[in-house]
Amino acid sequence: MIGEIGQFGLLLALVVSVLQGSIPLVGASSGNLIQMRFASSAALVQFIAVTISFVALTIAYLGSDFSVANVAENSHSLKPLLYKISGVWGNHEGSLLLWAWILALFGFAVAAFGQQLPLTLKSRVLSIQGLIGLGFLLFILFTSNPFERLDPAPFEGRGLNPLLQDPGLAFHPPFLYLGYVGLSVTFSFAIAALIEGKVDPAWARWVRPWTLAAWGFLTLGIALGSWWAYYELGWGGWWFWDPVENASFMPWLVATALLHSAIVVEKRDALKNWTILLAIIAFSFSLLGTFLVRSGVLNSVHAFATDPARGVFILAFLCVVVGGSLTLYAVRAPHMKGGGLFAPISREGALVLNNLLLSTAAATVLLGTLYPLFLDAFSGAKVSVGPPFFNATFLPLAIPLVVALAVGPFLPWKRADLNGVFARLKFALIFVLFVLGITWWLVDEGPILAFVGMSLFAWLTAAVFIEWAGRIKLFKVAVSESMRRAKNLPRSAYGMSIAHLGVAMIILGITASEAWQSERLDVMKTGETATVGGYEFTFKGAEKAVGPNYDILRGKFVASKNGHDIVTLQPEQRVYQNPPMETTEAAIWPMLSADLYVVIGEEDGQGGYATRIYHKPFVSWIWGGSIVMFIGGLFSLSDRRFRIGAARGAKKPIAGVGAAG
Repeated sequence: MIGEIGQFGLLLALVVSVLQGSIPLVGASSGNLIQMRFASSAALVQFIAVTISFVALTIAYLGSDFSVANVAENSHSLKPLLYKISGVWGNHEGSLLLWAWILALFGFAVAAFGQQLPLTLKSRVLSIQGLIGLGFLLFILFTSNPFERLDPAPFEGRGLNPLLQDPGLAFHPPFLYLGYVGLSVTFSFAIAALIEGKVDPAWARWVRPWTLAAWGFLTLGIALGSWWAYYELGWGGWWFWDPVENASFMPWLVATALLHSAIVVEKRDALKNWTILLAIIAFSFSLLGTFLVRSGVLNSVHAFATDPARGVFILAFLCVVVGGSLTLYAVRAPHMKGGGLFAPISREGALVLNNLLLSTAAATVLLGTLYPLFLDAFSGAKVSVGPPFFNATFLPLAIPLVVALAVGPFLPWKRADLNGVFARLKFALIFVLFVLGITWWLVDEGPILAFVGMSLFAWLTAAVFIEWAGRIKLFKVAVSESMRRAKNLPRSAYGMSIAHLGVAMIILGITASEAWQSERLDVMKTGETATVGGYEFTFKGAEKAVGPNYDILRGKFVASKNGHDIVTLQPEQRVYQNPPMETTEAAIWPMLSADLYVVIGEEDGQGGYATRIYHKPFVSWIWGGSIVMFIGGLFSLSDRRFRIGAARGAKKPIAGVGAAG
């Protein structure tokens, strides 16, 4: 019965999405208030209907209802509770249902929190959200129905992919989808603006919170995926330029550019058409990622294996959304006039440079990701584009981007004096020299890019604190006055500083872990000691054990330094029976200065075990920096200007837009 309730929820949502995608659009064009207000009611019903469906599938998983094919394929009665729940979205059909639920959630959020929006704009935004939902609901119902029945029902399920039975990956997809789907709201705002032929600072103020939310969740989702790969796959790496990783990285790059360009629209009424285009491209990349993961064209650790028919449907939907939106952009954008002028050396100029570098970086990643696919499709040739290509093309763009990231906040709007800016940044240059000196003293070897990375870390870190100190006039006025200024600073200013500081932390983690990592791969017997990164790792042997739904080979290593034991590390090899698979569970001891990382492999038949031991300097700062960036986004999102400032201009656009409609 629970499956039929879930199916009914999907069918109800489909009907509502048709109404939501049509009636408010007609009402906005004719000025019919009742039809426009229908959009909010439809968004609420849509959310309730998809929630019923999602809850129904969750109940089927919790109750191990193997008469539902999706549950039988991806769950098992002995699976721990957390992974029964995460199993709901740990497969193709369930993940699409999660996508549809988050899409409905964002539509409901726009209806609930967009009370100050002009009614015509709000109704058009919700209509476009409804049309996007219509496409995904059709895809779910006709190609990927999560409620298909099995008759007779099997006694036991096949179980979830063991690689997905992990806390990090249990939370990775929901956060990633909140970012992916959150970009649909900015897309809907962009299309609504094109229909109305109007983009102004108020529009940018309304768009920025949704962009911030999507960007923040996408940041956290990517970081969780990177962290999972680091400790679960046992390779010791945190990023592999895997095509599916790239699929989430590309919309993040464009969303970052969109965040900065929206600031120019809000502050200077400029870059309107460019900002609209970025909003379209950001969501288009989200759809492209969906196609790559679910079309079967990729072989990846975390791609869904699906039949080609599903890929054809997604490709058609992608072409309709992207092609239709770009066609509308080509027709309407030339008629939208730009705003204020500015000199190349200005805050606006720095943000334009930021956008160009981020967009070029996204295009580079897109080329490296799709080139093997196109080559295979047209010539049958098989090539692999890996880290060497991406490192060679991405790093030259990232370096000037970080340099500009530090300089930009010091530049005034419209026109700037570089001499004055660099006079304020002289202390940052001194700090760079200091950090380079310390680095050279501690580690007198390493690739030249390592010292470039340390310079960028020092440059950006110092610039963040100098810019903040300048805002509160630290050491220029009384301490009490500086404290008062710090208290009264807008939260968005703190958000910017915190996010940029998170970028500096990530740069430090990437640079140190890649340049000065120590490792040892060996076969070790009980009692043997290996020295890695100045630490002694003594192998105390291995034992077998039984987990909740897997068998365990667990090693024991004691890490010590200067004769003092620091920690006992117990890496595992796990063997799952349902479905059959072996996984590696690395043992990691994270510290501020480095991670100690140990992996145990198979026995050699002579009492020895394959081992892999790493010392990874500052690698945890990569994920710590990602969390700091997310916190920065939350600070900016909590700025009261996004709640109060937009409301002041809400009434004025209504009449103008209504007349245009």
